[in-house]
Amino acid sequence: MGFWKTWFSTSEANSTTRTTPSEEYAVETVGNSDLNGVGEVHQQETRIVFSTERDLDLYELEELCDSVGWSRRPLRKVKKAIEHSFLVASMWQVRGNKRRLIGFARATSDHAFNATIWDVVVHPDFQAKGLGKALMKYVLKKLRSEEISNVTLFADPHVLDFYRGLGFMSDPEGIKGMFWYPH
Repeated sequence: MGFWKTWFSTSEANSTTRTTPSEEYAVETVGNSDLNGVGEVHQQETRIVFSTERDLDLYELEELCDSVGWSRRPLRKVKKAIEHSFLVASMWQVRGNKRRLIGFARATSDHAFNATIWDVVVHPDFQAKGLGKALMKYVLKKLRSEEISNVTLFADPHVLDFYRGLGFMSDPEGIKGMFWYPH
């Protein structure tokens, strides 16, 4: 329980009390060149907003996945995966009345004890700024609010340290996952 206490019993966990499908990131930036993705400073306020809304533009999501070099997947299957996910989380850069999809994650679940996080992606222009961590904290907070106590994920080798920094660990009992693939 120590891991969960560090994430969810602090005042930070209570900083957003809205239960709407969209929440603002705790830190707003004004004219921050690090968050506008093009290196220019704008006077317009830039906000990072999280949402659990499922009605996403699949082409915009595909562009986000392309930006990190993921293989293309059939949009009909992506749509089906989103529809059947327990949780869908998106992260948006909002400047004025314009918004841009900059992060995404989803989770499947048995709706009682277990959830698995899939498809975590943050646009390269927004990586290494704490936003991937914020997206994961948002997802974990939402899962914990549904009383999900066991959260798993699969990670590529180059992001293992990122997830370890969030408290994820290889199975402490040394259980190795098994996979079945069609021939």
